[in-house]
Amino acid sequence: MSATAKAANDIKYLLDRGYPKQGAICYVCDHYRLDINVRYILTRVVLSGDTVISRKAKTTECENIKGTQVWIDGYNILIGVESGLNGEPVYLCDDGFLRDTKGVFRNYHCSTITQKALDEIISVLAGFKPFRVEILFDRQISKSGELARWTGKKLERADINGCVRTSRHVDYDLKHCGKIIATSDGSIIDAVESVINLQRKVFEQLKITPVTIER
Repeated sequence: MSATAKAANDIKYLLDRGYPKQGAICYVCDHYRLDINVRYILTRVVLSGDTVISRKAKTTECENIKGTQVWIDGYNILIGVESGLNGEPVYLCDDGFLRDTKGVFRNYHCSTITQKALDEIISVLAGFKPFRVEILFDRQISKSGELARWTGKKLERADINGCVRTSRHVDYDLKHCGKIIATSDGSIIDAVESVINLQRKVFEQLKITPVTIER
């Protein structure tokens, strides 16, 4: 078993016994002499058993969104799919959601892969026939308005009822909209009643296998 796998097991053991997450990660990673990149991965991947149970209980299958309203955490889903398309590591986390480690939200720029990523996301959505879709992009990020317009046109061409807009407080809007949410952001998942694992469905469609830390 690798040092990373051993560390993941030890961190989970401590989390399940009520230890603060950052303290547990720091203590264990210091013990195994793991670098900052591995620490960041473990922060996103390893979760307490209680957190996993809670998040899985509110996760609904994408097949169940037919005729419902879905709000989408735009950059969160888009950047994760772009990472997969670019061959960058995207990790399968304990709660079943996928998370990348790019951390580039504030420095995000559209690339040649953006259009393909959007097409794949919208293709998956169209297949599940939601009644209405609302996609939110962070207004603070450069050219978000332009990205929202592109995405809105793609929704129209896919015959999906909905809108794409920018917001200065995407997290707040998602947490308080009362709709089904598509995100892999743990803080949002913990605050809402129902969430779909949209990014994982896109990966399945693309036949991209996320990275798993074997334990």
